[in-house]
Amino acid sequence: MSWGTELWDQFDNLEKHTQWGIDILEKYIKFVKERTEIELSYAKQLRNLSKKYQPKKNSKEEEEYRYTACKAFLSTLNEMNDYAGQHEVVSENLTSQILAGLARYVQELKQERKSHFHDGRKAQQHIETCWKQLESSKRRFERDCKEADRAQQYFEKMDADINVTKADVEKARQQAQIRHQMAEDSKADYSSILQKFNHEQRDYYHTHIPNIFQKIQEMEERRIVRLGESMKTYAEVDRQVIPIIGKCLDGIVKAAECIDEKTDSQLVIEAYKSGFEPPGDIEFEDYTQPMKRTVSENSLSNSRGDGKAEPKFGGKPKGKLWPFIKKNKPPPPPPASASPSAVPNGPQSPKQQKEPLSHRFNEFMTSKPKIHCFRSLKRGGAAPEDFSNLPPEQRRKKLQQKVDELNKEIQKEMDQREAITKMKDVYLKNPQMGDPASLDHKLTEVIQNIDKLRLEAQKFEAWLAEVEGRLPARGEQRRQSGLYDAQPAPAVNNCAQARESPDGSYTEEQSQESEVKVLATDFDDEFDDEEPLPAIGTCKALYTFDGQNEGTISVVEGETLYVIEEDKGDGWTRIRRNEDEEGYVPTSYVEVYLDKNAKGAKTYI
Repeated sequence: MSWGTELWDQFDNLEKHTQWGIDILEKYIKFVKERTEIELSYAKQLRNLSKKYQPKKNSKEEEEYRYTACKAFLSTLNEMNDYAGQHEVVSENLTSQILAGLARYVQELKQERKSHFHDGRKAQQHIETCWKQLESSKRRFERDCKEADRAQQYFEKMDADINVTKADVEKARQQAQIRHQMAEDSKADYSSILQKFNHEQRDYYHTHIPNIFQKIQEMEERRIVRLGESMKTYAEVDRQVIPIIGKCLDGIVKAAECIDEKTDSQLVIEAYKSGFEPPGDIEFEDYTQPMKRTVSENSLSNSRGDGKAEPKFGGKPKGKLWPFIKKNKPPPPPPASASPSAVPNGPQSPKQQKEPLSHRFNEFMTSKPKIHCFRSLKRGGAAPEDFSNLPPEQRRKKLQQKVDELNKEIQKEMDQREAITKMKDVYLKNPQMGDPASLDHKLTEVIQNIDKLRLEAQKFEAWLAEVEGRLPARGEQRRQSGLYDAQPAPAVNNCAQARESPDGSYTEEQSQESEVKVLATDFDDEFDDEEPLPAIGTCKALYTFDGQNEGTISVVEGETLYVIEEDKGDGWTRIRRNEDEEGYVPTSYVEVYLDKNAKGAKTYI
């Protein structure tokens, strides 16, 4: 089955068909290109969607993501981000593996098709030229034959006429011979051209055209195979990312399986637990007794002896129901109670005005807005320094967090002090390296910062000890009060009113056990007066450093020196050029190569 033999006369149709094949290929390229654009757009939308629902830093949403359900949702967002990345991979692979190759192939295909049909048209033109030559020689042969016949007839007529001279007859005979010779020459020429044309025609229809059409057929078949391979690649590109997409989906499923409702419930308890006890039972108030009764002389004298004022009806109730007191524990005495003989748990005098149950219930219900008020203060940034606006459990967490932060800052300052002390010791042993007095101001400043941080830490640790129960007097009063206005340290003046307990008294005593004593850190002298420090490695200068300050050394970019003391956190590395030249250079100016076997050397990964 060959186009050269089967379609020898379909040159124009083959030209149209091959052009249609190229159009199909270009259409497929356009389809793949639009698919890549869709994949990129989809990936971008997925990334924007994932970014939109990511928790904002330093916001309340970030705190909510400690719950397992929120963590699972965050994992889903991250997996969707990776999922979007796979769609970007699909787009990139389609572009590199299909679009780029097909675009080049189409250009090559167009050039090859153009070349083949050019050869076909050239062969057509050649055979048409041969045919024209054959027709021309045929017409000439026909004309010469007719002229020879007329000349022969004229000669015969002249020869039969007796009135014509012999010269005229001879002339006619010669003319007939010439025409006859011309006819013979035309016949020979026509015969030669005819043979040549037949040969060219056989070559055209049996050699040239079949070869050209065979090349066109092969070109078209290659195009079809290439299109099929591109379609396979198209599917393979998607198949390659299916495992990774499956892992993303498995990650979402795994994150969903990690959701633990019990853990989230416990986190809710830790987040909102106040540490207060539920309120006790409300006493029964007997309204069957008369509202007004005669005050007996005995009760009046007892009332006066106790130093209590008889409350007026409708005035401030004597006993206040605190919303979070311990169960079955009566409320503390009112502020007017100054007599030591007043017993809070004693029986109530019949002369005492009972507070209506509705008033006490309303008072209990209206205690909640007070809590919200303190919480709003916290959100607004006007919370007290000791977090006394928070419930005990939340206050303990905040104080513990503050203590940990202060301890980290103290450790950082102590490391800086150690580095300055070592540098000063170096200056003392080697005055040519720098003036020790130049570091006194910085060292004093660091020591003052350490003292301030220690005092601050002691203050917060004292508040933490109070919350944890190491200060029984104040701690018990806080737990019994049920209010969120816990007492801060005595040094905080702006929270003086919050230090008042429900009974109206102030508790200013502090336990000595809450004070934290920070032991001073002893620093060892690591320098020897007699022997120089050994080299612990080498370094290469990345930049040129002038070293104009005391204790520093100048280096040139690319210079190799010895390291005798690595960076201790202050940003300086001690190096040596020779036995007499050593000093400090910024760590960022050199690339250090420490010897693992050297004493005190650290391993850097």
